[in-house]
Amino acid sequence: MSDHSKIHPYTGPEICRYEAHEIVAMLRAKKVSPAELLDASFARIEQVEPAINAVVKLCPERAYEAAANLDNEQSDHPGWLGGLPIGIKDLTPVAGVVTTFGTAGLADFIPQKSDPLVTRLEQRGGVVVGKTNTPELGAGGNSFNDVYGRTRNPWDTRMNPAGSSGGAAASLITGETWLSHGSDHGGSLRTPAAYCGIVGFRPSPGRATGASEAGFIIEGQQGPMARSVRDCALFLDSMAGHQPADPLSYPADSTPFQDAVIRAEGSINIAFSADLGGVAQIDDDMRAHLYGVLAVLEQNGSRVEEFCPDLSTLERTYHVLRGLGWATGTRNMPEHVTRHFKDTLVENIAFGKGLSVDDIAIANLERTKIYQNMRQLFDTYDVFATPVVGCMPHPVEEDWVRTVGNQELTGYMDWLRFAFLATTAGLPAISVPVGIGPGGMPVGIQLIGKPRGEADLLASARIVEMAMNGPLPVIDPNIRHQ
Repeated sequence: MSDHSKIHPYTGPEICRYEAHEIVAMLRAKKVSPAELLDASFARIEQVEPAINAVVKLCPERAYEAAANLDNEQSDHPGWLGGLPIGIKDLTPVAGVVTTFGTAGLADFIPQKSDPLVTRLEQRGGVVVGKTNTPELGAGGNSFNDVYGRTRNPWDTRMNPAGSSGGAAASLITGETWLSHGSDHGGSLRTPAAYCGIVGFRPSPGRATGASEAGFIIEGQQGPMARSVRDCALFLDSMAGHQPADPLSYPADSTPFQDAVIRAEGSINIAFSADLGGVAQIDDDMRAHLYGVLAVLEQNGSRVEEFCPDLSTLERTYHVLRGLGWATGTRNMPEHVTRHFKDTLVENIAFGKGLSVDDIAIANLERTKIYQNMRQLFDTYDVFATPVVGCMPHPVEEDWVRTVGNQELTGYMDWLRFAFLATTAGLPAISVPVGIGPGGMPVGIQLIGKPRGEADLLASARIVEMAMNGPLPVIDPNIRHQ
């Protein structure tokens, strides 16, 4: 457990400061009960929610009932959570709990069945305390919607916590929960992790799955968010395993991901690109901080080389695949839901519907070339490192960032271009905190790993985390006013 006093005050329940794997060990030893953890979680939520608006729908009665009905027998499953309170993003159904998807047309929707991933987490001892905030249908890099309003960055409440898993990230760094579920397409769990100082992991397609009408669309993935790399591995162990409802799901590895993190030591070979070969933009302050991080890694024995494969077709390819996903995923939605959609979402869907067969065919050919270029990179390097995002957090009122690296951006996804690669190539990627940067805000670095290489990627992330004296501790919200 880290000492928070040198970074930021913390005044919540002491037990909320512990990492998730420490709490699970306490649960195994019966040194704490699930009900006591719920008491602490709900107390912390009550304490900080007025400042950050992260956990937007609570389900205390359901949570205490679930805790009381937990099987008393301890499981030897590596992802067993034993009664640990967790958050679920408000894009994923939880039975009996209002699930809005961040859109006004579903403001009162109460699903009768949970998503299979939620069911799996509950079967493995996770206790859902509530739903975390997201933009409408997860579209965008800032967590706001017409149902619940805006989530704020706990390090400076004037600032954006990013999105679309902004509620999950903000709730973790403030100690509201020990683990929180996220999902990712254009960096939706990676960017909030970077902006809030926690770890966000986008798994390979098929690794941590639920259910979707568009089961063969692979770009959007669910994944774990946590305060440390080890906790992230624990949560991924909880999520992993074959899920018959998902046509691309596959069985969990025989060795727990946590083992790779516990054994992690030594150095790694890193290929680094600050701009994806000109595809993405970066501000000078972000560039300077990350080069400082790379210098620390080199001092700790890692090898860093600047290299970027050919990604010249990445942006167009990503947007075609994204448009196809929007057109597919919203095709069966009723008009009483779609008529509330924000303009950018309407535009995304229209773009997808306007794609030609040639557009889609070319995108699939190009994504395969990008994948093969990345696969060859891993013959030499352990990870491909990039910024998670090219700028520090902006004011929360800015729905999207319009200038990065002195370049004017025209699309609301343009400032998130560093996220496109892992999504397009179907590769695992992780955002790891690498210290406090400009303005006293945390910074993350993105590590992209080899196909289905979650264990090696988590081990590399742990080596980075140790070199940077992480993980960061929980904090009280730094309440700032405009």
